[in-house]
Amino acid sequence: MHPGSHASRTPRQTTPQEVVIATREHGDLRVPFTYRVPAGQDAVAQGWLASLANFPLGQWTVDARRFYARGNMDQDRAVQLENLGMIWSHFDVAWEEGLTAARGWAAEHGHLLAPLDATHQGYRIGIWLKNQRAAARKAAQTEQRRAQGLPAESSAGALSQERREQLEEIDPSWCPTWPVEWQRAFHLTRQHLDKAGSLPTQPGDVMHQGEDLGRWVQAQRLGWDRLTTVQQWMCEQVLGITPASEEVKPKPRRTQADKWALNYEAARQFYEREGHLRVPRKHVERIVVGDEDSEDQEERELRLGAWIGNQRSRAATLSPERVEQLSAIGMRWS
Repeated sequence: MHPGSHASRTPRQTTPQEVVIATREHGDLRVPFTYRVPAGQDAVAQGWLASLANFPLGQWTVDARRFYARGNMDQDRAVQLENLGMIWSHFDVAWEEGLTAARGWAAEHGHLLAPLDATHQGYRIGIWLKNQRAAARKAAQTEQRRAQGLPAESSAGALSQERREQLEEIDPSWCPTWPVEWQRAFHLTRQHLDKAGSLPTQPGDVMHQGEDLGRWVQAQRLGWDRLTTVQQWMCEQVLGITPASEEVKPKPRRTQADKWALNYEAARQFYEREGHLRVPRKHVERIVVGDEDSEDQEERELRLGAWIGNQRSRAATLSPERVEQLSAIGMRWS
C-alpha cells in the first residue's frame, strides 16, 4: 500500500489489526489530531508496519468518532475499537486525559492537591483540578436544593457521582470544603511527620514540595480561632498542633482610629494637668495604656506637641465629632 493512499481510507476500511499496531506508541486511541504513524527504518525496528508509515491516526480517530455518532459504524467494529481504548465522546476524551494526568501527578507527589500552576508531562493538571472542584461544588449545591424541595439549576457543568468517585479513589481529600492550599499544607505536614520528622514550628524549619511547613504550622497556632471546628480537630489530633497562648500571640496592630484615640487621651491628660492645651511643639507626653488592675499595662511616649499641630492644620478634614472632642479640652484652632 502506498503511504499516499492513507488519507482516503475510512474507519470502516482500516482493519483492527492495523489499528492495534498503530496504538503501540500511545497505548490507546487518545492521540492528537495531527498524529501520524512514524516512518523509516527506526519505526520498522520498533514494530511498526511499513505499510502504515505516515498513517494519519489522529485524523482517522476523529473520523471514527464521526462515523459512530452518525450510526454508520458496524456494531462489531465499534466493539473492536472500544476494546482498543476508543472513547467516542470528545468530552469523555478530555476527562480521561485529565484523569490520567491526575493519577500520574498523585503517584509522583502522594496527593491530588496540586497548586494552580502544576503540570504533569505538559498537562495543566492544577487548572484541570480547579475546574473539577468547581463542578463538584455545583453538583453538591444542586443536590442540596433538590433535597430542600427548591428549584434546582441545570446540571450542565456539574460533576457526576461516577467521576467524583474516580477522583476520590486517587485522593479522598481532593475537594475539601476549605481552601485547597490549607489542605495541601496539612497533608504535607502529615507526610513529614509520617517520615519520623518532628513538627516544624518556625518559618524555614522544613520546606516540602515548595511549602514552608513551619510557617504554616505557626499560622495555624496564631490563627486558631479562625479555623473551623473540624480543622482544629485535624490540627490537634492528627498533627499535634495546639493553639498559641495569649503570651505568644502578637499584639494586634493599632488602627488609625486607635492611634487617634490614644493621642486624644494624652491631650486630655495634658489638659487636666495643665489647665490648657497650649502644647509646645516638641513636647512628649507619657501615658499609661491598659487597665489599672491589668498586668498588660505599658507606658507610652507620644509626641503630643506635633500631634496637636497636625490636628490644627487638618481641621477642615476632621470629623465634627473629633472637632467637638478637641474643642472640649481647650483646643485653639487658630
